[in-house]
Amino acid sequence: MSLSPITAPTPEAIPFLSWKWRGFDIGYQTLGDRGPAVVLVHGFGASTQHWRKNIPVLAQTCRVWAIDCIGFGRSAKPTPGLEIEYTFETWSAQIADFCREVVGEAVFLVGNSIGCVTAMQAAVSYPDWVLGVVQLNCSLRLLHDRRREQQPWLKQIGAPLLQKMLSVKAIGQFFFDRLATPATVRKILLQAYKRADTVTDELIDLILQPARDTGAADVFVAFTRYSQGPLPEELLDRLPCPTLILWGTDDPWEPIALGREWTRFEAVEDFIPLDGVGHCPQDEAPE
Repeated sequence: MSLSPITAPTPEAIPFLSWKWRGFDIGYQTLGDRGPAVVLVHGFGASTQHWRKNIPVLAQTCRVWAIDCIGFGRSAKPTPGLEIEYTFETWSAQIADFCREVVGEAVFLVGNSIGCVTAMQAAVSYPDWVLGVVQLNCSLRLLHDRRREQQPWLKQIGAPLLQKMLSVKAIGQFFFDRLATPATVRKILLQAYKRADTVTDELIDLILQPARDTGAADVFVAFTRYSQGPLPEELLDRLPCPTLILWGTDDPWEPIALGREWTRFEAVEDFIPLDGVGHCPQDEAPE
């Protein structure tokens, strides 16, 4: 099959839409009028815009939706602990309701990083709405409480201490403000992306725009302190649908060697290494 990029709309031409979920505004995009229903789920600190290079091409053969998980992108950022809990259970419920109320049928979920965990949680908790899961460099959740039990004692106490410090609002806001700058974001992305030329001013601006929203710092701190919930392999063991795993071989955050071990799970149909690519293959190497 050959795809025709000539007829595909540019990312800028895809409108942003809004859906009301539990009283909160949720941002999303959609494109395509034929083929299977596919919902794209971004990673931490990202948004629907992280799929901007993929949506026009996928929409030639699929009906595509990309959604901003609550707390990110163009979606509302309600106060953690008071208005909402930022957990995989919350995000998976949002995804399932989106499939029910907006898409109107069961879908294939495609996730990147923590978006993979969200997608698997949705499949486990709401199996009627998920046909299959595609994972791009799934988060291993290396800072999870149960992961730290196997680490040296210094690391066991270091992360909880930092999390406790960040819970002090002034400290958390200060830390977030130091991170949410073009220079710092560029430095982080150059670590995550193997291809330096894909770390553009456009990408940095797309990430920083939602960071300027009221409540963005509180969401960041809330997730930074979230060391509980499911581990990905626990969800894989319970996954009721098939999953395809793709992994950039040069991911500095989620070692591919650990990801390869997941081929032992029955739900895993295939594990595909992507040579010379980092943590976000869909943006770094959309081809």
